[in-house]
Amino acid sequence: MTLAETCILIAAVLPYLWVGVAKFSRGGAGRYDNAAPREYLGRVQGLAARAHWAHLNAFEAFAPFAAAVLVAEKAGVAQGTVDTLAIAFIAARIVHGLLYLANQAMLRSLAWTAGFACVIALFVAAARV
Repeated sequence: MTLAETCILIAAVLPYLWVGVAKFSRGGAGRYDNAAPREYLGRVQGLAARAHWAHLNAFEAFAPFAAAVLVAEKAGVAQGTVDTLAIAFIAARIVHGLLYLANQAMLRSLAWTAGFACVIALFVAAARV
């Protein structure tokens, strides 16, 4: 498995990190209710709500990233380039989640943009081979 493919695994796990924060920080919604997790997460506030939103956004970012890595590798983009962009994506997404938790909207948007730019760069690199 390449380093970039390992980054796909990391990206797949990130949403669960953020939802763990949401579930265990309570956020004014009382004790976590595993019988109705979506209802519970719909009631949380503050840090728990932001962690839930980071969770949802991480899922949204996963598919394009995974596809971009696999397309770039299949197209024959230099593995070092694919690995570098994949690592940069993961770094941006971790920073994005942390900035979500810290309620830093502008910086969070910049981190989101950096991650999305990595996805676009992977597809562009594949198109240029």
